[in-house]
Amino acid sequence: MLERIDTFCLKVRDVERASEWYQEKLGLKETFRDDGYRILSVGDSSVPITIEEGETSESHHQSYPIFFTSAIDETYETLKNRGVEVGELQRDEVNRFFDLYDLDENRLQVCFWE
Repeated sequence: MLERIDTFCLKVRDVERASEWYQEKLGLKETFRDDGYRILSVGDSSVPITIEEGETSESHHQSYPIFFTSAIDETYETLKNRGVEVGELQRDEVNRFFDLYDLDENRLQVCFWE
């Protein structure tokens, strides 16, 4: 029945500006563009992110993508130095993680676990 996640969609106010932000700040690559949306690849992952122009939510209780990195400290510092809004680097019993927010206050997260 269901085979895989095809994409993860986030609403943004300005798709062109958001695409540039994701590429410049997070290093994603725009792989497809059409009126009102862009598809961005994430490293070697087969699951891209789709950013779609539309009404954005003020709520931080939305679904959000979690990115994995094996260099969490370096990634955290790089994003801070690029001016990305990042939360505190945290640790739980299983992994280390932090939240970050795009131009439209969409919550994203980065994690590392062994």
